[in-house]
Amino acid sequence: MSASRPRVAVLLVLLTALAGCTGALSSVANDGEYDRTTVTVVDADGGELGTVDVRVADTYTKRYTGLSDTASLGPDEGMLFVHGSEGEQAYVMRDMDFPIDIVFVAANGTITRIHHAELPPEGTSGSDLERYRGVGKYVLEVPYGWTTDNGVCEGDTVEIAGDY
Repeated sequence: MSASRPRVAVLLVLLTALAGCTGALSSVANDGEYDRTTVTVVDADGGELGTVDVRVADTYTKRYTGLSDTASLGPDEGMLFVHGSEGEQAYVMRDMDFPIDIVFVAANGTITRIHHAELPPEGTSGSDLERYRGVGKYVLEVPYGWTTDNGVCEGDTVEIAGDY
């Protein structure tokens, strides 16, 4: 019986390693499921304020997960959430590893609200999470401070490449 213990230990190590590899492959596969597009923000005079390469979250599952499975964003990376119609939206910082700017965008492309969302205090979850609210068909999440660094304000316009 003692001879089988080393085999069980080896089997457990192999299964753990396999589970880790499968998880890593699953994470890469999930990223591949997102369409990508470019979002450009322009001011009232048509001057470009900034451009972001985004993953598109256009299903309930993708919108619910959002950036919570993302370790970080590059300086001009983000996520574009696409809703079926314009309306009141509320976003939370569920399982986030970094702060972000949350930009609500009307169906016509006008920015209606900008939030600078800090990480919630350690241990905050569920109904205790702050709700960042705004009206829009689209919600753009970008690195914290991106809107300030690029001079983006409510009333500016978002241009989305592609059919979204």
